[in-house]
Amino acid sequence: MEDTSKYLIHADVTADGVVERSDVVGAIFGQTEGLLGDELDLRDLRQSQKVGRIDVEITSTGGKSHGHLTIATSLDKVETATLAASLETIDRVGPCRANFEVTELEDVRAAKRKAVVERAKELLETGFDDSVMTSEEILAEVRQHVRVEDITEYEALPAGPRVTDSDAIIVVEGRSDVLTLLQYGVKNAIAVEGTNVPDAVAELTRHRTVTAFLDGDRGGDLILEELAQVGDVDYVAFAPTGESVEELDHHQLFTALRNKVPYETVSGLNEPREAVAATDGSATPAPTPAGDRLEADAPIQSGESATVDASDASSSTVPSRPASKTGVGDADSEREAGAQEGTDEVEPETIYDHANAVIRDGTERVRFLDDDGETFDEADASEAYTTLEDAETVPTTILLDEILDQQLLDLAADRGVERIVARALGQFTNRPADVHIHAIDDVADETP
Repeated sequence: MEDTSKYLIHADVTADGVVERSDVVGAIFGQTEGLLGDELDLRDLRQSQKVGRIDVEITSTGGKSHGHLTIATSLDKVETATLAASLETIDRVGPCRANFEVTELEDVRAAKRKAVVERAKELLETGFDDSVMTSEEILAEVRQHVRVEDITEYEALPAGPRVTDSDAIIVVEGRSDVLTLLQYGVKNAIAVEGTNVPDAVAELTRHRTVTAFLDGDRGGDLILEELAQVGDVDYVAFAPTGESVEELDHHQLFTALRNKVPYETVSGLNEPREAVAATDGSATPAPTPAGDRLEADAPIQSGESATVDASDASSSTVPSRPASKTGVGDADSEREAGAQEGTDEVEPETIYDHANAVIRDGTERVRFLDDDGETFDEADASEAYTTLEDAETVPTTILLDEILDQQLLDLAADRGVERIVARALGQFTNRPADVHIHAIDDVADETP
């Protein structure tokens, strides 16, 4: 009935005594019977489904009953109004005196029409794509499609079409990274698909000049470490800290490749990406053999594709590939690596060390630590809440150079954080038992 009803009759009912819903419904049928003739008899209208169910809500307080009733009808306006008026002739409900007053005749279709109009406005604003691609955008779209279609496989691993015949290769993390390089015309990349470097890639690196081009996170460091253990790496490049290779635009990608460094300069470092110019621009770009040039920039600007050799970065000369990547037996390499490692920032070993580095030094930052006490994310202290809310990995410990408030504490408890060390503690109305919170002045060196 609700789907076909056109009008709703709304009425208030009061009774001088305690009555129930069944008493009200019985009074309506009993006292309107025969009042309007056979064509508007309420029982017949109910049976023919021209009148819907009578909904009654009634409560009793202080010996009196008050309620509201709704009747749906598919009659026309005149018949609905007549039926509504007949309700006001009812003067008793059960044994009690009663009064019925019609408060509204609602046009259901009008409400539906209003909803249709509002929805139509929304669809008009958001449902049509009025954007028109320019000629340049159309050509870029077609070129990207062609380059993406060039992706192949090498030993069941995603790779560019030049991996099998190029003297140099670029090792990346996943298929999306290969696609990004193809988009910008680099066709000699191969993906390891995770931190477990496949034997096929390890064997390939022994016969090619290899650049490891990895994401600017802890995962990139781990892949580089394993790749160096099972294969041979000549150069290292990283995406900017916190970004992945697949997210880079044309300028960022080629800047990172030009700023790659020889593997020997970063081997043995806890954070090799910190020493690579793709992160902070401080490292010296790897030189290129005479006659070897970066082939990608000019052709790509004209819509053509190219191959970036792993040894390509600039026009200066480069020494021949060393026999040992660890510097064993090479005093100069050992001294260079030792000097580099001596200048690299040492990763804090304890929570106390992290607390000193973040809070006591007044960095106004927030740092997230994992189960091993290692940093996996860091942001401005003012962004602590949103950073924690968006984090895919739940931190075990949070170091916060700011006053800890109730909102961040509640979110930390919801996400399962075990410990928070802050510059100071705010006023809390609720302190979750599962989260251990400390002010920096209360943290001792033996903090677990």
